[in-house]
Amino acid sequence: MDGESGMFTVQQTVGTVLCCKCGILIAPNAANMCVKCLRSEVDITETLQKHVIIIHCPECDRYLQPPRTWIKAQLESKELLTFCAKRVKNLNKVRLVHAEFIWTEPHSKRLKVKLKVQKEVLNGAVIEQACMVEYVVQDQMCESCSRVQANPDQWVAAVQLRQHVSHRRTFFYLEQLILKHDAAIRAIRIKQMDHGIDFFFANRNHAVKFVEFVQKVVPIKSRHDKQLVSHDTKSNNYNYKYTFSVEICPICREDLVCLPPKLAANLGSLGPLVICTKISNSITLLDPLTLRHCFIDAEQYWRASFTPLLSSKQLVEYVVLDVDPISSEVNVGGSKYMMADAQVARVSDFGKNDTMFFVRTHLGHLLNAGDYALGYDLNAANNNDMEIDKYKSLVIPEVILVKKSYEERRQKNRGKPRSWWLKSIKKEVDVSETRGKGDEEKMIDEYEQFLRDIEENPDLRFNISLYRNKEYQPSEMASVTDGEDAPSIPLEELLDDLRISAEDVVDDDGDEGMKE
Repeated sequence: MDGESGMFTVQQTVGTVLCCKCGILIAPNAANMCVKCLRSEVDITETLQKHVIIIHCPECDRYLQPPRTWIKAQLESKELLTFCAKRVKNLNKVRLVHAEFIWTEPHSKRLKVKLKVQKEVLNGAVIEQACMVEYVVQDQMCESCSRVQANPDQWVAAVQLRQHVSHRRTFFYLEQLILKHDAAIRAIRIKQMDHGIDFFFANRNHAVKFVEFVQKVVPIKSRHDKQLVSHDTKSNNYNYKYTFSVEICPICREDLVCLPPKLAANLGSLGPLVICTKISNSITLLDPLTLRHCFIDAEQYWRASFTPLLSSKQLVEYVVLDVDPISSEVNVGGSKYMMADAQVARVSDFGKNDTMFFVRTHLGHLLNAGDYALGYDLNAANNNDMEIDKYKSLVIPEVILVKKSYEERRQKNRGKPRSWWLKSIKKEVDVSETRGKGDEEKMIDEYEQFLRDIEENPDLRFNISLYRNKEYQPSEMASVTDGEDAPSIPLEELLDDLRISAEDVVDDDGDEGMKE
């Protein structure tokens, strides 16, 4: 357009100057030097520390951040890179642009980090340079690990978890919660006892934090005590051993409970025969005859404690002969129920007598004619509970159904591996508390029952980490028998456990092969 109008335009060109050192043409800058001359004149990395010694504990795999803080970091992780960068002296005098690890042999006890820094030099010119910092890793055990290595019994605080029941299903569930939240990562020893587990810590604060975690997931009551180990009269230093006694309430899921009259009145005349449907930091109780429910926290329970009338080990298997729903499906406390009248008979009575029971149940949405159910036989049970004798005009039902049974369908999958698995805590077993082969078989049966509860109850596995079994191969007949098998866990709920084996090698291109 300017040419058409006859206007004259001056073509702009980029000006150049001669480098004051070598004389080559360069673009103008504040120092009027080329990059090579500028780097030869100024070294912004000369004040940085090039060799650093870091302390590493080989037992707990932590690094010492002076003066007394130990941090957890894996090799070539962001946490370790941040830790290494902070250990370089005079790094605050320059601007850190980039940092990365340079590969070294894992057993060389050397770490190399490449740093790129910037700094303003010579009349405002900004120069960027890279340097390599070498870290020498020296092994030195931390205070807690050295105490454990010297004497494993030198613990400072112990937490004794106890529950006075005839099974360990609560501890199986609590173990999975501890693993998921790393609640016992500070424990130096874990010992399995007859009615519970003992956790030993090298610091009292770690034990207090663990007790607070247990209090958030199960209803407990705790007390603590301390014993003087030694003291120095000159420096006025005292060494104590602390013991925390934690008792878990004996009420478990699927237990039948008879509420004390005073507590039942405070809960709006609930029950008094109720079923425990869920255990968290509070107890969820459900009246199977009216679908009323309530929540009792730990403080309320220990103020008016009660014991189960019948436990899950006393469940009897029934066959459902007929079901007649009497209400629509309702949502009670996050779970679905439906009132129904059912006609049932004991499985053990088949072929012996014609005894049948007419019961009202809250499982109308699950049961159909021909199904099996587990319940409490109050007609033949020997009750010695003092609370139930306080109700003079109480009409005790003959049978209270608790849950649907899948035992017949599980017979088809007996001996087959599951598509998932659970992690476990490494525990020492108290030899004095074991009772030989019978006790081991009991433990295996209880753990198998716990796995079945996880498959049947989605709410129970909500707070549990389930891992996919890589060796599991689905059966070819699964599609044929779909809808008739026992409950199973969907693959979408399973996690992949990362495992690095010795077969993982480094390729020629430098890419590492990794297996999951």
